Amino acid sequence: EVQLVESGGGLVQAGDSLTLSCAAAGFTFSNYVMGWYRQTPGKERELVADISSGGGSSDYAESVKGRFTISRDNDQNTLYLQMNSLKPEDTAVYYCSAVHYVLGQKYWGQGTQVTVSS
Repeated sequence: EVQLVESGGGLVQAGDSLTLSCAAAGFTFSNYVMGWYRQTPGKERELVADISSGGGSSDYAESVKGRFTISRDNDQNTLYLQMNSLKPEDTAVYYCSAVHYVLGQKYWGQGTQVTVSS
């Protein structure tokens, strides 16, 4: 069974840092493009960042460029999102995603709440 389990969310103050983790199991992690999405009530889920299957390239939403860093450890089957200089606008449920780099099949984690107070 495919499993994507996010962790690391919590309540922080504006300007603080937080690191999210996504532990993957049940599939060949290195064959999947991984990504972080976020969603607030009433809004569509939006891409925050994604990273190529080998970790050689990544993309970021304009709103987080320069503040967030996505990374992966293919030996540990884990995806990370380092979030710095957090803003209240970053408050959302953050979801881990996995997309097969050839077939395009997509999986989601259950999400972890990040709340940034002003």
